Amino acid sequence: MHGSGIRQEIIDRVMARRGRLHLFDTLEPAKTALAVIDMQNTFLRPGAPVEVPMGRAIVANINRLTARLRERGVKVIWVTHANSSVDGKSDWSGFFDYFVAAEVRRKTIEGLEPGAEGQKIWPELTVGAADIRMFKNRYSALIAGSSALERVLRSHGVETLLIAGTKTNVCCEATGRDAMMLDFKVVMVADCCAALSDEEHRATLETFIQQFGDVMSADEVLGALDNR
Repeated sequence: MHGSGIRQEIIDRVMARRGRLHLFDTLEPAKTALAVIDMQNTFLRPGAPVEVPMGRAIVANINRLTARLRERGVKVIWVTHANSSVDGKSDWSGFFDYFVAAEVRRKTIEGLEPGAEGQKIWPELTVGAADIRMFKNRYSALIAGSSALERVLRSHGVETLLIAGTKTNVCCEATGRDAMMLDFKVVMVADCCAALSDEEHRATLETFIQQFGDVMSADEVLGALDNR
């Protein structure tokens, strides 16, 4: 897990602005869902071109959290990333053509093909029989055309979205920001998210708690679900 937490100066700023650190003291299980973002082979496999090593360190935390959430009736949604390609050309050319070197591009595109090994959920994660699974094709699962996440959340009456997964500062943050813009209550589960460095992880948490939602540990989330 990342060792860096939110700095005291940021906590002080939040307290001065709103008089409390956490936005949500109570969470309703029936109106809450957890989105686990991109915890798949392409990002967790050692040596993968887009490996996030710290992603493997949060597997136990995610398994523990999802087990406790299911007991409370909270929906668990696994969102993995997939991009289709034709003749080696990705359906997200705006990213792959400019941000990724040619050799890394080929391997990454192959790993993100729908149904490919790289697109499958990391085998050490426990997926429940009633869990929901879907894929997205952009960083945010909540921009138009990326995934069915918003429709699924609305159809189940979800008002609060918990976010776990990788990378904290890319797909988790992008999805969380858009969720807030769509009027969901959002909580980043700090010890169930992973980035490439402590600094990147912390930067997202500090930005998020000031402007976009709450930041809690898994234990704090469970406490808020029980505090009703």
